[in-house]
Amino acid sequence: MKQVPKSLRVWFLIHFVVDIIVAIPLIFFTKYTLSLFGFPLENLVFARLVGAALIGIGMTSYFCKKKEHFEIMLILKIFWSLAAIVALIWGIIETKLPALWVFLIIFIIFSTVWHFYQMREVSSH
Repeated sequence: MKQVPKSLRVWFLIHFVVDIIVAIPLIFFTKYTLSLFGFPLENLVFARLVGAALIGIGMTSYFCKKKEHFEIMLILKIFWSLAAIVALIWGIIETKLPALWVFLIIFIIFSTVWHFYQMREVSSH
C-alpha cells in the first residue's frame, strides 16, 4: 500500500460508525438491545464484552492516520470478520435465530471489502 486509498479511509470511517451504533446499545441498553433481536438474556456480560470489542476496533479504526496503522488494522479486520462469520454461521445452525442473518450479511460485506483492499495491496507489490 503505497498510499492509503481515500476509499479505504471512507470504509474505515463507515466501520467505525457501524461499530459505535451497535456497541453503545450493547453496553448500556443490553437487555433491550438483545430483546430487539430475539437473543436470549441469560448472559448480559458477554453481550457487553462484544460491545467493548466493537468500541475497541471502531475507535482504533477512527484514529488510524499512518499507512502502517491501516495495514495492521486491515489484517485485524480480516481475522475479526472471518472469525465472526464462522461464529455467526455456527449460531445460525444451532439457534435458527433470524437476526443472525443480518449480522452475517454485514460481516460478509465488511470481510469482502477488507479482502479486496488486502488483495489490492498484495497485487501492487
